[in-house]
Amino acid sequence: MLGAEWKPIAVGTYERIGDDRLFLVAAGVVFYWLLALFPAITALVSSYALFADAATIGDHLAQLSSIVPAGTYSVVEEQVGRVLANGQTKLGFAFLISLSLALWSANGGVKAIIDALNAVYDVEEQRGFFKLNGFSLLLTLGALGAVLAAIGLVIAAPIVLARIGLGNLVAVAIDYGRWPVLALMTFGGLSLLYRTAPNRPSPPWRWVAPGSIVATLSWLAGSAALSYYLANFADYNATYGSLGAAIGLMIWMWMTAIVVLAGGEVNAEIEARAGRLGFTETSS
Repeated sequence: MLGAEWKPIAVGTYERIGDDRLFLVAAGVVFYWLLALFPAITALVSSYALFADAATIGDHLAQLSSIVPAGTYSVVEEQVGRVLANGQTKLGFAFLISLSLALWSANGGVKAIIDALNAVYDVEEQRGFFKLNGFSLLLTLGALGAVLAAIGLVIAAPIVLARIGLGNLVAVAIDYGRWPVLALMTFGGLSLLYRTAPNRPSPPWRWVAPGSIVATLSWLAGSAALSYYLANFADYNATYGSLGAAIGLMIWMWMTAIVVLAGGEVNAEIEARAGRLGFTETSS
């Protein structure tokens, strides 16, 4: 469709990032993500307890901890331990109330990224209260389900490999297989987010794929680079003391918000340029 337009698209995306003050907007998103983080962990642990022994979630989450910089996972680990210690995982009326409140609080982080993507796409939010919150809750539940599915994969993979006589490949499969799976899940989630979150008519899937690819690859590379930097060069514990792990987590979340919004800028530029060239949402 726009095969000859990649250089202008790159230039246009760069200009959009500056015009939209993307780095500052991403920092604002991180503020709401931080407010939503602990309720989201509570919702995750509570949901996990519906299917398995909640006490085992710490070990299973540790298998996914390599996607965040070294040392910062301790913030998540401490909150998981706090939820387990408070006994918020026993099924009952209090559990359902706690889970509902946690989901509603975590929903604030999702609405923050929706609002930021509206700014990226230069559109105003015109969806009503119930429609917007219902949609953002669906995205919140989808994100929660994706994490639970990833944990389930970590649990199920060793069992399946052992039953077919490939138990010795468990460690290798988990170490290397999780990255392609994580990349595919990230690409799929971002594509859905870019297509549905901004308040504008949903474009064809192929129009959101470029930004999803850029954001997925940038996020994986950025996470690896930040982990290496924090592990080998920066000692935030020496600078910030007990807040060192939290500062590292905030920087990783900021990097995540930047690449997600930058992917949206790529797609927004593609859609704007396609409109100027006369392409429509149904054009092949």
